Amino acid sequence: MTPYYIAFDLSHKPRGKIDENLKELRDHLNDNNFVCYNLLETPITQDKLKPYDILVFPCPDFSKFSNQEIRDMTKWIKEDGGGLLLLSHAGGDRGRRTNLGELSEQFGIAFESDQVLDDTNNLGIENLPVISADHFIPPHPITNDINEICFRAGCSLTVLGGAISIVSSNETSEPFSCPLICTSEPENGRICAIGSYEMFRDDTNGGFQFDDHSALALKIFNWLTSDYRIELTQQGTDHSKTSGSITVAPYTEQLTEQYPDKMSSTPQGEDFGEIDFSMSLNSKSDLLSQLNSFLNQINAIKTKVEQLIHTFSVADDNVFNIPQESVESTSPADDFSDYLEFSERPFTKLPPKPSKVEDDFIGLEPMTPDEIEKTSKTIPKSKQQRTKLKAELEELESKLNSVFNLINFIEKKHDAGKLDDKSYQKQTKKLNFDLGQTKKRIEEIKNILD
Repeated sequence: MTPYYIAFDLSHKPRGKIDENLKELRDHLNDNNFVCYNLLETPITQDKLKPYDILVFPCPDFSKFSNQEIRDMTKWIKEDGGGLLLLSHAGGDRGRRTNLGELSEQFGIAFESDQVLDDTNNLGIENLPVISADHFIPPHPITNDINEICFRAGCSLTVLGGAISIVSSNETSEPFSCPLICTSEPENGRICAIGSYEMFRDDTNGGFQFDDHSALALKIFNWLTSDYRIELTQQGTDHSKTSGSITVAPYTEQLTEQYPDKMSSTPQGEDFGEIDFSMSLNSKSDLLSQLNSFLNQINAIKTKVEQLIHTFSVADDNVFNIPQESVESTSPADDFSDYLEFSERPFTKLPPKPSKVEDDFIGLEPMTPDEIEKTSKTIPKSKQQRTKLKAELEELESKLNSVFNLINFIEKKHDAGKLDDKSYQKQTKKLNFDLGQTKKRIEEIKNILD
């Protein structure tokens, strides 16, 4: 069976790393028809992403994407059918001093600068809320057969456009009944955004070992492998790396075949990327970000070269004796960051609970007839503008179908006695309001296009 290729970004100082605190996730994926790589290329371009099926940003920290990177990643997703997984943390972009939201907003999703807490349903502490399947709405392949998750130290999300929330916080949470996991399907690609990267961390309470988290992770990556990428792979897509990149795939594959037990912790095809020393600097922060990126790349390459030197130096001519323990190293980038005088901003105050269901809905305010007429006269009727509106219309109509399906699902669940009257009325009221808002926005766009 042909594997699919996942790039875990290291160029934007992520808190999650597949060779440090996401090793269980990495090994689980490598055992289930995926190949995990470290992506060190900077800047990220559409061309550099083409060999990969999925791109993961496991919580960028004190690092930002350039406008060009966002444009290229958006094109890779829409045109090349790429799958994008965005993972954040408590505090969101403001707490992490990043602009992950600028990327997610291209697909109708925003990360809030808050923290989801629950002093009733948790794993012993309020920032480890446990979310049951009752809050996995609407039904989705990612959450199918998942019983509960622990949303460890995460922020909430907001749905801005054609995206869909598939997991929401508890009624006892703060903020309550808000999106925690969202998905979007722009053109050929797929997006999944989650406010907690720590759900998949190694050796931590509420992390990767929690109940259904391993199954959830596999469902996420299987869903992110778009139909477009599956078709490309079946046609023989070239997954070789771009020129100038450094890969030890042939060596690790040979060693794994001879010593599978000793090589089980080494991901196949570790890709170190190419070191790009070109700079486009507009400020001191740009310079510091670029220097940190260089240090990340140099350190990763140095560590793996040391491992290979050690391996081959102690081996016989044709026999490889892989050491049980991997070579440990510290990241110069971490040491360098100590010299940057950054201080964590406190979390913003959580918003009060809404008093009515309309306040709980996250979406677009409807326009009055006068506003529609005014907008239709002021918005330019350029081909680019019309294309953008048509794309939004298509996403909203897709969302409309999902809401209809969800209403039918809830009605069947209620008729079967699996949903009490109070929950049924509450969910139906919220969905009908969502339905009305979506219909109004569709009508607005149609009026503008006409």
